[in-house]
Amino acid sequence: MSAPTVEHHHAELGEVRLHYVTTGQPQDSGAETVVLLHGWPQTWYCWRRVIPLLRDDFHVVAPDLRGLGDSSRPAGGYDARTVAADIEVLLRERLGLDRFHVIGHDWGGIVGYALAAHFPGNLASLTVVDVAIPGDGNPDISQGGRRWHHALHQTADLPEKLVAGREETYLGWFYDNYGHRPDVITDDERAEYLRTYTDPDALRAGFEYYRALDRNAADNARSAKEYRIPIPVLALGGATSWGRGEQVAESLRRLADDVTGGVIGEAGHWVPEEQPVELVRRFREHIAAAGF
Repeated sequence: MSAPTVEHHHAELGEVRLHYVTTGQPQDSGAETVVLLHGWPQTWYCWRRVIPLLRDDFHVVAPDLRGLGDSSRPAGGYDARTVAADIEVLLRERLGLDRFHVIGHDWGGIVGYALAAHFPGNLASLTVVDVAIPGDGNPDISQGGRRWHHALHQTADLPEKLVAGREETYLGWFYDNYGHRPDVITDDERAEYLRTYTDPDALRAGFEYYRALDRNAADNARSAKEYRIPIPVLALGGATSWGRGEQVAESLRRLADDVTGGVIGEAGHWVPEEQPVELVRRFREHIAAAGF
């Protein structure tokens, strides 16, 4: 599938230079803004099937998270609160947005939660797709070791040494096995992800997200004692394969007051690519019910 028509930009934010794409309605048109946050091992490009379904009615912004895609790769700062701060500065200070909706998949959902928890005020709604939030009160978001890569990726230096030069094989295992079908991410699309993930610094940055899991859990648990997310939250999980199903809503209900849960059929973990139409339909229904 070819990439949707988007405009590419870069924003200098101090220690990091973020790449992001925009499309849809002009920022000053009065249309609501939707911010799309990707996960691992992907980039903004994971939204290529979602963007065409949003751009007729929304102003769409899709950044590459720090260290990934075509954003710069600083040595540190891969905890969710710092990554969320990048997004906050991009949206509020660089783009001048005073209200926006976030849809976050995988790590993008964790960053989206951090944005809502630690930088409240401008986020109108949050949609979290197929991820559990560290620090939600459940001590085992790795599902008893079923998600074996969590522990591997947290190990210092080892995954880089094991994966370097074998990125296509290693990342390909996730592309093949985490979906409802093994062909949901095409060869061309894998090539786009591998274009950046074969960079040693990008590979390291991806693992650094996992190495920050304990810090994320501590930050979120501390914040949740004093502040529950008040904005409307839509929590969706994939029904099959490695999809988290109802666990997404269970996680968010420990942290937020207004949570609508759901499971998307014929989707594993790669929900934005497996069921983009259903994902956007539920997002539209959710924000309409909230009065947006």
